[in-house]
Amino acid sequence: MQDSQTIIEKIWNNHLVQSTDGGSDLLYIDLHLVHEVTSPQAFESMTLSGRKVRRPELTIATVDHNVPTVGRDQPWEDPLSVQQVETLRQNCKEFGIPLFDVDDSRQGIVHVIGPEQGLTQPGLTIVCGDSHTSTHGALGALAFGIGTSEVEHVLATQTLPQTRQKTMAVEVNGELLPGVGAKDVILNIINMIGVGGGVGYIIEYQGEVIRDLSMAGRMTVCNMTIEAGARAGLIAPDDVTFSFLEGRPYVPKGSDWEKSLDDWRALTTDPGAHFDQTFSLKGEDIEPCVTWGTNPAQSVPVSGSIPDPMDATTTAERDQIQRSLTYMDLLPGTAIEDIALDRIFIGSCTNSRIEDLRDAAQVVQGKTVSKNIRAMVVPGSGLVKNQAEEEGLDRIFTDAGFEWRDAGCSMCLGMNPDILFPGERCASTSNRNFEGRQGPGGRTHLVSPPMAAAAALAGHFVDIRTLS
Repeated sequence: MQDSQTIIEKIWNNHLVQSTDGGSDLLYIDLHLVHEVTSPQAFESMTLSGRKVRRPELTIATVDHNVPTVGRDQPWEDPLSVQQVETLRQNCKEFGIPLFDVDDSRQGIVHVIGPEQGLTQPGLTIVCGDSHTSTHGALGALAFGIGTSEVEHVLATQTLPQTRQKTMAVEVNGELLPGVGAKDVILNIINMIGVGGGVGYIIEYQGEVIRDLSMAGRMTVCNMTIEAGARAGLIAPDDVTFSFLEGRPYVPKGSDWEKSLDDWRALTTDPGAHFDQTFSLKGEDIEPCVTWGTNPAQSVPVSGSIPDPMDATTTAERDQIQRSLTYMDLLPGTAIEDIALDRIFIGSCTNSRIEDLRDAAQVVQGKTVSKNIRAMVVPGSGLVKNQAEEEGLDRIFTDAGFEWRDAGCSMCLGMNPDILFPGERCASTSNRNFEGRQGPGGRTHLVSPPMAAAAALAGHFVDIRTLS
């Protein structure tokens, strides 16, 4: 083994149980996060085979995808949602797994509550039956989404077969200009390498801009790693990480905390370590972004316009642009700021943390949502909701005309009552904009929380940098 290693290789090797001749490694899993959508089949198979959960104390469950964000104390509209949540309750009771249920203030989006509770820690391997598990890499963990059969494998064995991935470094140096945030950083990265550029890779994000991001910003960047096709993404832990973690419920205390710090500080990429591929960009070149198409790579600065398919260099690219424009009902050359909107969604595992809500509230304070807009804010957890209410953010939003909701995945995906109607156009702080993601026929534009808030006031996209 080479002397110099990346942080990716260090964590992988520290969790290697066995390697096979076929190239698959068996990894030990430190933390398994479970929710109501991808777990029922796995638990059913465990029951049928008579297996027990190998390490129930290393599994934490919550409800997030299906739960309504209003009227939880009333009968739920969707019988499937009721069934999935009730099934998770029964499974957690049967197998001895802790559950953050709807009446628990700790309930929330699985990728918000993990870091919030201090379950997510540097150097851990973390899995969940959800693609955006890469979020947890912001704290220096190796975290990736898994399928239903893999969920069962982890429940039964606390291990998981994985093919060793190639490594990629993405450096963002310099500094961000006013009005530019983490969401714009990751949208620029995806635009640069493409939605398939990370396939077969785990990405380490490096550079001055990444180091200057808050933990919430780092989670936004790592969350959308999967949108570039990568298996996982992470950021080496530093003082920002340690300050964020100290004192959280599941984090070591006293002398154990000091020992953990010593271990975590060693989780860096060694000088001279090899990456299979490297990309770089300058923070000063990044502008506030808006996606115009049906994948996160199809974005332009808010000051720009809709591209012309005829400018594409290949027939395949031209056809892809045209298909996206047809679905999104947009014409080439249209200025981004001329695109009128119907809905605004501030939430999701990408941008529903207290920092995101503060940023959006600062934009809307003392102002009013455009009369043609329906706007909602959905906190990422019950604790985020409580904190926002203590700070008065809920009143800022409701006074401006926003709907203030309970915690959940909400309009990020069309799997609960919070969906777009066919043809509605939404500025969303979520992570995916493919056809029908927020509801059949819905049209999604991905933006940062301040950009979404500003669009709510104007009824169309505006350059956040022009606001006083």
